[in-house]
Amino acid sequence: MIFDDIIHSIAEGESEDTIELTKQALAQGYSASSILEKGLIKGMDIIAEKYRTEKVNVPEVLMATQSMHAGLSVIEPILSTPAKKELGKIILGTVAGDLHDIGLSIIKTMAMATGAKVIDLGVNVTPKKFASAVRKEKPNILMISALLTTTMSVMKDVIDELEAQGLRQGLKIIVGGAPITDAFAKEIGADYTFEDAIQFRNFLNENLNKLLVSKGPARKNRSVHE
Repeated sequence: MIFDDIIHSIAEGESEDTIELTKQALAQGYSASSILEKGLIKGMDIIAEKYRTEKVNVPEVLMATQSMHAGLSVIEPILSTPAKKELGKIILGTVAGDLHDIGLSIIKTMAMATGAKVIDLGVNVTPKKFASAVRKEKPNILMISALLTTTMSVMKDVIDELEAQGLRQGLKIIVGGAPITDAFAKEIGADYTFEDAIQFRNFLNENLNKLLVSKGPARKNRSVHE
């Protein structure tokens, strides 16, 4: 089946194959969302699980991520249609001083699968840039990533900046990255954190609608385990 071939191409880090297979799937009549969910995300699920259990190394994850992005480039224009805006808006980015986007890339793909509009600020994002994007886009959810222990504290700076500009109320904040713990997320005032991308995907599938329709103040100090 074409989805199995896409999964295999991502797991093997074959970007060109992923592009061609994604195009073939579209030509065969499969929707962009089904290709994303049954092909690209499943391929990254395999890599995320292997990385979590230390069965693959960082270079292999990078190759798989590049392959996933290659396939995503084919279907992203279809997924990013105006009709998706009614399903909510999510902003994500990696904090200033951190140039890692492995986890962020996976999270972005999974967030797009929900049908929400996803705005990727990229890496090395300053607190003021996060706040500026929140003010301009008025998202339902802000996702902040840090892969280095030396940049974890910038997450608190982002939340402080949002509060200083009066942008925190009603905004759900999710923090993530290898060094991030539930205790740290609670300490800095984030709403949610997750151990890995698979937990995030499962949580989002179950709770996105409730997060998007919530109009009240953000409920702080909650984690995926609650």
